[in-house]
Amino acid sequence: RFQACVYFASVFQAMSCGIHYLASVFMAVTPNFVCGFPGNVSSILFHNSSASSIEDIWTLWTSTENYIVVQLENGEIWELDQCSRSKREVSLELAYEYKGNKSVFPCSDGFLYDDTKWKSTVVTQWDLVCDREWLAKLIQPTFMLGVLIGAVIFGDIADRLGRQRIIWFTSAGQFVFGVAVAFTFDYYSFVIVRFLLAMVSSGYLVVAFVYVTEFVGIKARTWASMHVHAFFAMGVMVVALVGFLVRTWWVYQIFLSIATLPFVLCCWKLPETPFWLLSEERYEDAQKVIDTMARWNKVSTPCKVFELCSVQQDDLASGRTGDDDMSSTKKHNILDLFCNWQIARRTITVWLIWFTGSLGYYVFSLSSVSLGGNEYLNLFLIGAVELPCYIIACIAMDKLGRRNTLIPFLILSALICVLIMFIPQDFNILIILANMAGKFSIGVAFGLIYLYTAELYPTIVRSLAVGSGSMMCRVGSVVAPFCVYLRSVWIFMPLLLVGVMALLSGILTIMLPETLGKPLTNTLVEATEMGRNKKSCSEKTPSAHSGAALEKIEMFGQERISTDK
Repeated sequence: RFQACVYFASVFQAMSCGIHYLASVFMAVTPNFVCGFPGNVSSILFHNSSASSIEDIWTLWTSTENYIVVQLENGEIWELDQCSRSKREVSLELAYEYKGNKSVFPCSDGFLYDDTKWKSTVVTQWDLVCDREWLAKLIQPTFMLGVLIGAVIFGDIADRLGRQRIIWFTSAGQFVFGVAVAFTFDYYSFVIVRFLLAMVSSGYLVVAFVYVTEFVGIKARTWASMHVHAFFAMGVMVVALVGFLVRTWWVYQIFLSIATLPFVLCCWKLPETPFWLLSEERYEDAQKVIDTMARWNKVSTPCKVFELCSVQQDDLASGRTGDDDMSSTKKHNILDLFCNWQIARRTITVWLIWFTGSLGYYVFSLSSVSLGGNEYLNLFLIGAVELPCYIIACIAMDKLGRRNTLIPFLILSALICVLIMFIPQDFNILIILANMAGKFSIGVAFGLIYLYTAELYPTIVRSLAVGSGSMMCRVGSVVAPFCVYLRSVWIFMPLLLVGVMALLSGILTIMLPETLGKPLTNTLVEATEMGRNKKSCSEKTPSAHSGAALEKIEMFGQERISTDK
């Protein structure tokens, strides 16, 4: 009962991470626009249609290459393009086609935006179009850069100051910075505050996973850790709902920021984890938490901290006397992941899977609003499809194996990317369903790679391997927005890139060993021999001391799952 309450309270706030990660899909929308005109308009012409106001023209707008002809009250006739405007030298009659001389002028009077869908976005607020368009395209990548830095910083601070303090600070920071974004006064302050918001959002996701992992029992740890991402997906669904209801960007941002306010008000009551308290030798505080857990769970004989400490000391003593090699510590670095051909090939493949998973996840998510039809429903469905995907991942990885689950879903996602290219653009429903299938398949692969990585490497470099894979994942999340922008070059370019990467990753995964049912390896030699037909030391039962150490590392190795987002 106690663990369930702590778990659901903590992962509830994970929704805010999903909210802020994908908020820009509606907040930074670029609507239809043209150059502003210098004066009062008497009549407007668009092809064969005339109107008295610019608002009547937007319903007829079909292409960025279109232009609008306006006649001012002083008789001047102007052609309004998106990034320039032309004054006709001869203004005899108002006609759409004109072959005479024209004088071209810049858009010094601002721009006119289509506000039929969105009353205001950050693009219309600060005119992030034409020569300033690149500033709009930096909004999501700079946010993802903050995600990368925040995960590293707050993960380290949580080990020093404790999980509960960082959970309170980052959850409060999400609320404060989230609301502050709505009141920024220019583009640069907007980007800076969003960068800070990204740091605390990423920090919360990292620390919250560690927090729930240290409270949840071993039997439920895999399912509990995987479904932290289910709440992240629910945050994506909230973005779609709020975007549909609120069409002014700063009001939209405020509503998103207060969605998880109840947790911010009560998160300070969450206890510190006994694991961290014991590591800091705060035995009395740890005992208080354990006693509280016992009362909630109606356990009549709770464990005593001094008993755990005595067992730990005995294990350490036996370890020192039984294995001299274990007592000597050697510092390892990134080069150890390339110590021989087998391990180097494994590392390159694992890094590619991390990168591809993150790239595919965000390409499908960010592209969902451009699929046609109702963009709000598209994003909602793209988030909803994640909920069953993590259930399938948990079942398949235990029944079929890690590799045997990863390979078909990676290749399937590549095939779906190819399939989408051959679907006619008029078949909106079919395109949306295919994108949901692609998000589902890449989500399954993305969900299990963290655990597979931890099992592929030996104890001495396991954390290093998972950490380096997580960094590749974040690189993928930074690259993903730029990949989506390639739609302007060719509409299927993002899908082509994801498909090629997924296919390559799936093929290379065939060479990885299966780890289901095998003990964790302890040395690089054992890891190299893993998967070979001959009997190797990795197939032997580990000693009691090394087995306990490996079990502890396996327990905490899963803490890195949150870094994949």
